Parts: sequence; C-alpha cells; structure tokens
Amino acid sequence: MTRERNGREAKPEKRDKKVTTKSLRLMKERKQRIVALTAYDYLMAELLDQAEVDVILVGDSAAMAVQGRHTTVSVTMEEMLYHAELVSSAVERALVVGDLPFMSYQVNTDEALRNAGRMVQQAHVEAVKLEGGLSIAPTIRRIVEAGIPVMGHLGLTPQSIHKFGTYQVRATEPEEADEVRRDAKALEDAGAFAIVLEKVPASLASEVSKSVSIPIIGIGAGPECDGQILVSHDMLGLYTKFHPRFVRRYAELGEQMKNAFARYAQDVRAGEFPRETESY
Repeated sequence: MTRERNGREAKPEKRDKKVTTKSLRLMKERKQRIVALTAYDYLMAELLDQAEVDVILVGDSAAMAVQGRHTTVSVTMEEMLYHAELVSSAVERALVVGDLPFMSYQVNTDEALRNAGRMVQQAHVEAVKLEGGLSIAPTIRRIVEAGIPVMGHLGLTPQSIHKFGTYQVRATEPEEADEVRRDAKALEDAGAFAIVLEKVPASLASEVSKSVSIPIIGIGAGPECDGQILVSHDMLGLYTKFHPRFVRRYAELGEQMKNAFARYAQDVRAGEFPRETESY
C-alpha cells in the first residue's frame, strides 16, 4: 500500500490500466503521486512504459539531450513530430505528452491549434505541453475546445531562457511568486489538465499544488507537488554537461557506456574480438 501525505494508507492505482488525463486527476484526489519522465526514441519509451511510468513527455529537451544544443529553442516542429511518433509507437500504458516547440504556438491561436493537431494526428500523442501563463491561456483554451488535452508549464520555462538569461531558480521574489499563483489558476481555468512547475521554491510549489484541482508535476520544485518529472538522460547519468541540484542520478550509464566502448575498441585492436564462437 502507498501512504498519503497525512500518513493514512492510500489505495494503489491499478497499474495495468491505461493512464489518461482523467486518471491523473483521480491520482491527485487520492494523493497518489504521479511519476513522469522524458523519452525521445522507441527503446527508451518502451523501457519507461514497462517500468510503469505514468506520464512520458516527449520533451523539447531533445535539443540538448539528443542533439547536443545549448538550449531547447532550436528544436523544430518536424523534429518533435519525429521523436513523438517514435515514442508513441512504443507505449501501451503511459500517457504520452508531446512538447510544442518554440514558435510553434506563440504566433497566433490558429497556428497553435494546427500544430497541436499535427502532434496528435501525425505523432499519435495524447496531449501537448505549452510553456507560459496568463498570456498563453487563450491559446490553451482554443486547443482544449478542439478536443486536445493540454499540459501547462510554469516557473522556469526553458523556451524563454534568452529572456531570463539564466537557469537559476524562479519566483523567489514576492511579485514573481504572485505571478506563478495567478498563472496556475489561469491555466486551470483555461482547461489545462496538469501543470509542470519547474525550479521554484518548494513552499510556493506546495501552495500552488493545494490551490488548484489539477495535478502539479514538479521538477526542482520540492516534494509536495502531485508528481515529479526528470529528464531521463539526466537521471541516468547520460547527459553530464551539467548536474542540476534537483537531479538525483539513479545510474551512471554514461561512464559505463564509455568503458564498454573502450573495452570493445581494445579487443578489436588486439584481435580478441570476434572469437571463433562469435563467428560463422
């Protein structure tokens, strides 16, 4: 049995059921924490689904984790469609959410709806994610009214990194904290089914989680959110260019892979691979 935050035992979710936006809301109501991670390819998505991750985000973090870019702003709509289709084709249980990349939804609501539709129709995701608060609420409402579920994203929004100029924690000042509170309510009212809240003080994240009826999924936002998400490449130790404070590394696969590649190279050069048993 899992435990609620007040110490009582919570009835566990049946893990063989398909995760939907409705089941995520029920998980919040039952105080069952939501597990989310990112994926960009078939194999990773398959493994995450087998591990019973609840939400798989095809993040625009592909720009950094896969393409080696310094920010997320360079990834294109076509590239996101490609990655999202690979992920959705591997998943049976988890809810698959596709990031709408920079400038795919900011120009106007018509273009935003068109690109959200492409993500669902061509890449077969079940929801899309947009960054921004009150100013983006009309766009979210338009997409939701068309029948496409939308996940919001507040706090540190990586697509706005050139505006922020830093990846430091957001909403430490009262004015910006009030903005996060206001934006969370605006996204809920616009019809968003959940919100990613990134790199804000834990006390603020806890307050926001309690103030809205939709799930708040934290990343660097403390333990009192309704769920947690990390970039899979970060928590596996594959992406090592920087190590944010909020990332717990559950493996050091980058180092293990490098050692395996070096051993293979050594064996080939020494004539130790392939052996007779590895030949036809």
